[in-house]
Amino acid sequence: MKVIAIGRNYIDHAKELNNPVPESPVIFLKPDTAILKDNKDFYYPEFSKDVHYEVEVVLRICNEGKHVSKKFANKYYDAIGLGIDFTARDIQSAHKAKGLPWELAKAFDDSAVISPLIPKDQFEDPSKLSFSMKKNDETVQEGNTQDMIFDYDSLISFVSTYITLRKGDLIYTGTPAGVGPIQIGDKLEGFLEGKSMFTCHIK
Repeated sequence: MKVIAIGRNYIDHAKELNNPVPESPVIFLKPDTAILKDNKDFYYPEFSKDVHYEVEVVLRICNEGKHVSKKFANKYYDAIGLGIDFTARDIQSAHKAKGLPWELAKAFDDSAVISPLIPKDQFEDPSKLSFSMKKNDETVQEGNTQDMIFDYDSLISFVSTYITLRKGDLIYTGTPAGVGPIQIGDKLEGFLEGKSMFTCHIK
């Protein structure tokens, strides 16, 4: 499986990082070694001094698809969860300044926290999900999927134009405003529709 992550998919987040609002989805990949599940601890990497959290709604792909039409895209995901896209912001900023790819800042080991996944039919309207994250019991991010620039179906259709989707792939759909740094000793807790989905301690 692969992790397909979407950047700058909420207007306020793009603005807080002084990035232009994209006209088409911005995507990057994380390898399967980035996955951190079962509420395991995140160990601060030695190669960065400025790792940030970014909480995101995550889709699980359930069918193989290439050039998926937007009108059929809802048949290609079957479960929804919550995750964190950890980002080494200092590395990302240095690479962006040189016009280089972001992978070292995004794809490192354990950089993709994932919660248990919930069948999408358990949600009244999967396209309008509220989610949030607390750091040390204080809310730092809040969002709703209805505010995404590119909705689920648009993302699936766009990505599949370039990259074949396969069963088990995960799409991290973007983060709202409020991203920020983590420190050793922090506790992060993510919520989807008011339900606690994961806890992650920073070691």
